[in-house]
Amino acid sequence: MMFNRPRPLDVTSRLWRLDEVQTEGDGPLALLRSLIALGFRHKNSLVACTLAGLVIAGLYAHSLPPIYGSTATLLLEPRQSAASGQEFGFQQSLDLYRADSELQTIKSEQLLSAVFESLNLKDNPELAPQRPGWVARMKTGIRSFFSLFVGSAESNTVARLPDNAPGNLANDTTRAAFLNFARRLNARRVGQSFVIEVEYSSSDPSLPARVANAAVSGYIFQAVAFKEQTARAGTEALQGRLDSLATQVEAARAAMHNGTLPAIPTPDADARVIGAALPPLGPSAPRTSLITALGGILGLIGGFGLIVFNLALDRRIRNARELARDTGIVCLGSIPDSPGVDAVPLHVNSMQEKRFVAAIHDLRTSVEIACTGLRSERSIAIAIVSWSPNTGVTTLCSALSQLIIRGGGYVTLFQTSEGRNPAATESRPTALSQSLADAAFTGLPLEQISFDHVNGVAVLPIHSRDANANLFADFRNPRVRRILDAARLKGDVLLDLPPLHGSMDALALAAFADAVIIVVRAEETTIEEVVDSAQLLRRAGANVVGAVINRVA
Repeated sequence: MMFNRPRPLDVTSRLWRLDEVQTEGDGPLALLRSLIALGFRHKNSLVACTLAGLVIAGLYAHSLPPIYGSTATLLLEPRQSAASGQEFGFQQSLDLYRADSELQTIKSEQLLSAVFESLNLKDNPELAPQRPGWVARMKTGIRSFFSLFVGSAESNTVARLPDNAPGNLANDTTRAAFLNFARRLNARRVGQSFVIEVEYSSSDPSLPARVANAAVSGYIFQAVAFKEQTARAGTEALQGRLDSLATQVEAARAAMHNGTLPAIPTPDADARVIGAALPPLGPSAPRTSLITALGGILGLIGGFGLIVFNLALDRRIRNARELARDTGIVCLGSIPDSPGVDAVPLHVNSMQEKRFVAAIHDLRTSVEIACTGLRSERSIAIAIVSWSPNTGVTTLCSALSQLIIRGGGYVTLFQTSEGRNPAATESRPTALSQSLADAAFTGLPLEQISFDHVNGVAVLPIHSRDANANLFADFRNPRVRRILDAARLKGDVLLDLPPLHGSMDALALAAFADAVIIVVRAEETTIEEVVDSAQLLRRAGANVVGAVINRVA
């Protein structure tokens, strides 16, 4: 039989299945459809992760101190140099290489230290050495822990470093403040032009414009001072030329100390200020909206990652597609979760009853199709079983039997002890046998066995109220087969078997059935439980024709 072929126990990954035939050209679309379906299935988790990312990122962004930035713009514009005794001298050339050289001059430690000292920033608390963060402290602790296992030679080597080594410069408060100052100042060229932007960032809104203007004034001061020194070194220097250069030098020096631009023109600076640094109107950092949006995106991605990781480890079956794909067993039906509906009513009123009855009808049709080659002229015996209790086996057996009765058939239901009707059992005469175990233990024929009749269905419990009868009854006894065959002469037989986990009675009775159906409870039964159930039943000689998934949300 095509439904009775065993399959390997090992199943490939639920995320990346190499055993499935992939359609050419459909890979990206299939991946997109899978992600969309996964997102809709776990939409609550994704929304929660996204909101968590937005909240955390928003709180983090608002906890950061505001940073203000200001930029001064400088145009490199060399002028004609007037030498001594000459009205005009040679024209200094300016190319891209020299522009890069001038940019490095602005970034040089000599100019930055002059600006740093002129503005007296060594006592600025913002530039003072900060306490290391928890990441740095953790690295230091790990380094100290591992240093305990390192030889003493390395420790002595580190201890003998001179006090003026570069590694100890950070211990000097002034040097550390200058390094922090240099990191905050940035000079860059605008594209390939001769325009240089000098930018400074600080948490003090009044400081960035002063520092940026002071850096520009310091560059002008150095350029003009160099020309003044050159002019003074000339033997034919004109006093007027010296006075002009001295005036420009003094204006640039005063501007650098005040954090402003020179008050007079400085044509000999080979540069022209085209944009002064202005006090910022608002903070340029942190970018709260961008950080919050990034947190939301990271939360969404993290939510998808958690879902994928959970899906890789979660072996529970949720729908008919996963049941057929991950176990290799044909899914005969999918029964919806209908609270309060556990039987086939005479008149269908609510939508839940309609969905439940329609699913039972489809299950009966699927079973008939699967058992086409097994059905004799009169009837067949179908066993329904699950791996664990509380999967709804009794409810499905009762609903199937009621549907067959409503169609004009006759059904004998052998019901597990979990589905017994105590009131109906107590109403029978005590002299008669009350269960299949009693009949197998005493060897009574079918005509002497008392059946309950519930809505036209002949019902007989499988297990007895007598514990000894259950312990000593042999369900593999030929007498049990004769009882089942006798019931089959009247009509179809349904076996509501006990769970496979913890009892071998289900395996013994399943071998007498023409077809066996495994019941899977959605989001509870795992792949391994279904595969193990099929393996146990097939090894016992049962004919597993398929499975049905119950209580699908």
